[in-house]
Amino acid sequence: MLQTLQETISRLTTLDRDVFAIAWLSLRVSLTAVTIGLCVGIPLGAVLAVSSFPGRSILVGLLNAFMGLPPVIVGLVLYLVLSRSGPLGSFGLLFTPGAMVAAQAVLATPLVAALTRQVVADAEAHLGDQLRSLGLSAPRRALALIHDTRFSLVTTALAAFGRAISEIGAVLVVGGNIDGHTRTMTTAISLETQKGDLSLALALGLVLIALVVLVNAVAAILRGYALRAYG
Repeated sequence: MLQTLQETISRLTTLDRDVFAIAWLSLRVSLTAVTIGLCVGIPLGAVLAVSSFPGRSILVGLLNAFMGLPPVIVGLVLYLVLSRSGPLGSFGLLFTPGAMVAAQAVLATPLVAALTRQVVADAEAHLGDQLRSLGLSAPRRALALIHDTRFSLVTTALAAFGRAISEIGAVLVVGGNIDGHTRTMTTAISLETQKGDLSLALALGLVLIALVVLVNAVAAILRGYALRAYG
């Protein structure tokens, strides 16, 4: 155990190339997926919060259910879609970072949409009558409420990032865990633990924890500053 800890510290202090490359790929893939999830999920959740139409309750229920999508099932479906015999097989995305982005985005988007819907619905309960009195359509009310709750939505972004960066099942299925190409921190930790390279696995685990803590800390600082500056 002591030797493993020493090797782990050495890898971190010397900026081990393998650790850095894997961490950078994981961060790049997850941030891209979260960006897609925010761009799709926030408008969708906000519109659902302010709209009223037949079947809305069913759609909201499905959205909440999709928050718990099993990652391996998402990976399997995407594998079938992206494989050579699948409808998108001609794009050659299987076993590429692009496939991993797609998998994480599919998992992050329902989470973002469901949390956004709840945040915006709470704001709409207080401001909805005022916005409707101005003659605003549902999309415009949704946009106004997104702006009003933008600081609260930071928590939604953090939840999506946490879901994406810690994902392993779907990423492993569509990415293949190819060394130097599609190996992320979570898949590498699993593989290196099985291989017995505990120092690399532990180093990646510490980097993963550090990234999550750092992103949350930066978001909290920015949110606090924004609240003080803009109220």
